[in-house]
Amino acid sequence: MNSLRKKSGEELAALLFAVQMLTRVPIPASLAFSEERQKNAIGYYAFAGAGVGLFTAAVWWGALLVFPASIAVLLSMLAGLLLTGAFHEDGLADTMDGLGGRDAAASLSIMRDSRIGAYGAVALISALGVKAAALLALTGELLPMSLLAAHCCSRFSAVCVVATSSYAGSETDTKPTARGIDTAGMIKSVLTVAAVFALTLTAIPASALIAGIAGLLLGHGASRLLYERRLRGYIGDCLGATQQFSELGFYLGLLAAL
Repeated sequence: MNSLRKKSGEELAALLFAVQMLTRVPIPASLAFSEERQKNAIGYYAFAGAGVGLFTAAVWWGALLVFPASIAVLLSMLAGLLLTGAFHEDGLADTMDGLGGRDAAASLSIMRDSRIGAYGAVALISALGVKAAALLALTGELLPMSLLAAHCCSRFSAVCVVATSSYAGSETDTKPTARGIDTAGMIKSVLTVAAVFALTLTAIPASALIAGIAGLLLGHGASRLLYERRLRGYIGDCLGATQQFSELGFYLGLLAAL
């Protein structure tokens, strides 16, 4: 019984660390940090993404009671940016700026620079604009579940990069994503996505959901083609780019089938 309680406590700690790493939500100061807990948190990234999706859907629903659909969508997007601290959007901008480097070393140096360049600004504005247009095109009954699925599955898309690619940063980097993900973490991620899919099917036709997944896969592949050939792997910013490409791909695939 004690071992089960300890195991449950460790899983809860890993989940809370995932929430802390992907959002601005604080976790209890009494929760002790450990590299093992931080690494185990990767298995809960999809779960944290689902939480972001539910939050943005709730904001959209509440705003829709007062404002027109266009304002409700923009407020939902703003709420998501505030909740996550534009974490993934920053990764997208840095990755696109890095592609302007003449080689891998130059690209990594550019990506470490906190300033945003022309490539990053254009990519960020384009991503936000396409996302807003896509969400506005979705009918009201489809939008909440679309947000849930897109945010959850796009985080899982980033986790798949960690599981199948090589880390291109410093060998001494202590970031959890630099150390990969174990089998248990992948199982937790897959189960989370499966549960979200089952829930999503209550509102989204199976054919449209399949098209959304196809769009997500295209976004996943496109993002990796952009940075893996240059860097021969990924760094944290690249995961943000993959999440953004995957999320947009899901919305566009969904719309193409409706």
